[in-house]
Amino acid sequence: MSVRRMLTAMVVSVLVCGVSGLAQAQSASPKSAAKPVAAKPEAAAVGGAEPTLIGQFGTWGAYTATPNGKKVCFALAKPSSSKTNPPNRPRDPAYAFVSTRPAEKVVNEVSIMIGYALKPGSESTIEVGGASYAMYTQGDGLWIKNAAEEERMVDAMRKAGDATVKGVSAKGTETTDVFSLKGLSQALDRLSQDCRR
Repeated sequence: MSVRRMLTAMVVSVLVCGVSGLAQAQSASPKSAAKPVAAKPEAAAVGGAEPTLIGQFGTWGAYTATPNGKKVCFALAKPSSSKTNPPNRPRDPAYAFVSTRPAEKVVNEVSIMIGYALKPGSESTIEVGGASYAMYTQGDGLWIKNAAEEERMVDAMRKAGDATVKGVSAKGTETTDVFSLKGLSQALDRLSQDCRR
């Protein structure tokens, strides 16, 4: 639980102060995209970690951080399209990330920050390459329900063009977010080089 909060705080710190940098990096050359993201005020909340953008690959940014002296690497992307039913319901931005935490022997953990409080006890799905994976919900986050399927899901994400995430808010709003997977494979390859023990 604390690891998820820490990762969420790191992602929020990247997003709050780094979304414009992420957008600029997405249109910048790979050389300039490798510049570190500026220090974030929220970094103190995660043990002084300052996420650093190490590369931009298509729609996916590759980041590293060292909260509490333990290296964490993650790939992060915003959805290419989002829909709500009923339409135009307000929500915070959604983000997908794939994280690796060598100290905990966690590799390529997929999670989604959905941008609203999910209906307690609800399940969501992520559809990738024609397959559907059940996701469990907690707060505003989604994680794969069957951890044994995660490696297969990540392999599918490396090959597919996009992933569709469906969820239901605590107020009953249904959402569908589509994430482009362009660049994810390259981002994960870069992270596997940078996130060795």
